[in-house]
Amino acid sequence: MIVIAAFNWLISSNYANINYSLLVLAGLAFWGLCILAVHQVKLAVDRNEPAVIHQTILAFFVINAVFSFGNLFLIFLETHAINPYTYQGQLQKYFIGTGDYVRGITFDISTTNALLNGFGVIYFLTRKNAPMLFVCMATLLLTGSNFLNLVVVSILLLLFAFKTNKYQKSLVVICLVFLAVFMAKISPQNNKYTSETIAHLFHKELYPNKPLPATNLLPLTYRPDSILNPEERRQKKAQIFIDSIYVVNHPKNLIINKATDIYKTESGHIEIKGDDINSAPFQSSTETPAEQKPLISFISLHKQELPISGTSNDVPEIPGKLMGFMQTATFLKQHLGKLATGAGMGNFSSKLAFRATGLGFAGGYPHKLVYINHSFLVNHLDLYLNFFSKRSGFHSLTNSPFSVYDQLLAEYGIIGLLVFAIYYLGFFTRHHKVLTYGLPILLLMLAAFFIEYWFEQLSVMIFFELLLLLDIKEHQTLKPLSNEF
Repeated sequence: MIVIAAFNWLISSNYANINYSLLVLAGLAFWGLCILAVHQVKLAVDRNEPAVIHQTILAFFVINAVFSFGNLFLIFLETHAINPYTYQGQLQKYFIGTGDYVRGITFDISTTNALLNGFGVIYFLTRKNAPMLFVCMATLLLTGSNFLNLVVVSILLLLFAFKTNKYQKSLVVICLVFLAVFMAKISPQNNKYTSETIAHLFHKELYPNKPLPATNLLPLTYRPDSILNPEERRQKKAQIFIDSIYVVNHPKNLIINKATDIYKTESGHIEIKGDDINSAPFQSSTETPAEQKPLISFISLHKQELPISGTSNDVPEIPGKLMGFMQTATFLKQHLGKLATGAGMGNFSSKLAFRATGLGFAGGYPHKLVYINHSFLVNHLDLYLNFFSKRSGFHSLTNSPFSVYDQLLAEYGIIGLLVFAIYYLGFFTRHHKVLTYGLPILLLMLAAFFIEYWFEQLSVMIFFELLLLLDIKEHQTLKPLSNEF
């Protein structure tokens, strides 16, 4: 990858651009860190007994679970809600997005925590460690990652069918019960969200005969002025004035009788009236979040150059992930000269390309060193802006163009993709006969490569390589020495 990136830099016309040259050096440094990381992991596996490493892995997942449940405990303290996954107060700050705050010991995005615990589920299932299996499964579910839940469950079903004994099969069944309880009782809105996402993926309407819900569910006096037209604003002022006159003329009504909050249901049960979920505090905020304001400002400044986000507020009919791959295919078809080695590091699809925009993606970046390649601007950046400048319902993995496969193909070309498949994946797959937990973990990682730029994030890949190298060391057959009789 370093050789391909350096080659692209030398043959491009951008080598004289100081901002791009610094970006390339930063990218090369990332690949260098990846080399050093896997070297140290391999060295640790070679020099330590497997039992020591297994204990270290166990300690990691215990500490990570403590941090993850600690994240949830802090949410309990803030919301005073027994189940924050159904709590709609604080302008739905948590609710369906509660899992985003369960980040664990890495303090990274919740997807990182979810993937690590996906590794843990497979690892502890194979090693028949039931308590830790359930801890990892529970932590995975708490992150609310529907994609990784689906992938992990699919792998568990494959293991159930082909590579488990009776005891392990019973553990798989319990994990599936965990998932069912979480989806049905803890976070039922995830069922609806997942169904709608799948329906959108296959261009189907989830409820074709169901009328569209009303857009204005809040009473007029609760709606912010920013979304009201002049006539509605006058009506709101008049209603507030009438209500205030009524309060002045009926002061006794200000005394709230708590007994009136108690009522009897049709079944005869006595219950206390809860909060009105149609009131303003229980609805999504209509204010633009601080993190979206730079995106909206960028769109307004570059409307003429952004074919998707700059021309329409409509949402595309297909998921952003699929659109990203289509953009890459179209770009390479139109630029056949870049098919072999790609568009160059940071020029089309990578975390480095997003970070170098200076828009706050994946950390800060010096404003004076900002670099945005035109091919990146009109493709993946435009696509990302179109979805992530809108309300949070569109901020999902299915709409993000992030992908290792996309990155390798777009920025390193066919050669880069082949190098990755032969020399990286090939190193692990040629040991497939001796892999135990390593093989399903490899399948999980192959799926995860679709959702993030993992090589630019020194967390998941290190743990993945540790587990695979440890599995190979434990189960490979030692070759006899050539001079051995």
